[in-house]
Amino acid sequence: MNNKLDELKGLVATLKADQQAQKDKEKRDAWTKYVSLSMIFLAVLTAVATQRGAGYSSAVMKQLNEATFNQAEASDQWSYYQAKGIKESLYELERERLAGANPGDAKGLAALTARVDRYEKEKKEITAAAKALEAKRDTAREAASLAGTASREMGLATQVFQIAIALGGITLVVKKRWLWYAALLCGALAALQMAKVLFTG
Repeated sequence: MNNKLDELKGLVATLKADQQAQKDKEKRDAWTKYVSLSMIFLAVLTAVATQRGAGYSSAVMKQLNEATFNQAEASDQWSYYQAKGIKESLYELERERLAGANPGDAKGLAALTARVDRYEKEKKEITAAAKALEAKRDTAREAASLAGTASREMGLATQVFQIAIALGGITLVVKKRWLWYAALLCGALAALQMAKVLFTG
């Protein structure tokens, strides 16, 4: 009976030792739950940065489409300007011919001069419209360029966030605190990059 009692005591001692070892291990590795929480936080920031970067990319496409549309409209206006210029030239030639052939036809000369003046006025209006469209085109191109820069910079933030998350994953496997600190540093750098883009872009 003493033998069985000693066996039971040994088993209880072993269980207590295992339980204490488990508690000690949990205490030593308690910091890893903070690693997990910080990686979740970084994953959320990564998602936000990715979404914002996609928004900037969409803005690039929208502004480039707007610039292309305005360029096409401006080109149409310049073509219209050329057509008016050709007509004006024809009426000027006709007026010169009439002035040389029949200088006394004041009514005919006045009608041709009115046509030339009308085309000159229309050309000025067309020029103003074409230049306004070109200004819109240039504004859209500038906006596309700024959005493109913001998109690239937000992409950099996203990549650094992803590196931070990868380091956090490795931290959980190898249980090295310095890797967690490196992951947090990368996450902080990515957050700064993201904030820079959001507040300057």
